[in-house]
Amino acid sequence: MVNSRVEAPTVAVMGSGGGTAGRSCAGCGGRISDRFLLFSMERYWHTRCLKCSCCHAQLGEYSSTCYSKGGMILCKNDYIRLFGHSGACSACGQSIPASEMVMRAQGSVYHLKCFTCATCRNRLVPGDRFHYINGTIFCEHDRPGGGLLSGHSAPLQANNIMPDQKVC
Repeated sequence: MVNSRVEAPTVAVMGSGGGTAGRSCAGCGGRISDRFLLFSMERYWHTRCLKCSCCHAQLGEYSSTCYSKGGMILCKNDYIRLFGHSGACSACGQSIPASEMVMRAQGSVYHLKCFTCATCRNRLVPGDRFHYINGTIFCEHDRPGGGLLSGHSAPLQANNIMPDQKVC
């Protein structure tokens, strides 16, 4: 089950009796013979194997929900940190599909194509230096009060990454 919003599949803790013997763990591939196992995202897991892709928290112990997006299994905190609360792009207001990567600035979430300089409309990519002023994105060359430094043909420098922009 893949969710793109703050709804999440439940992590069900099950006893190993009752027909679950011989199941394979989706995490390690090993046979599950533990007393308890987890069932999440239509697969079985050892309790130690269902972990957040970012912080490595064991999701069976940490929470009763987990999130899956872009091939990652995430705890609620990392899902919100990476993909935002609303699932809508802050620039165009359209929804962001579960499989799509995003850009973030000051807690706002954007489609990759919408993360552009307000002045020159050049698309900014991970590693580009940008300024976020009153909810508006500016490339390094068009920042208000900064003047044109060297034109847009030169590659932009790495941006100052804020904690909520950091990807695992």
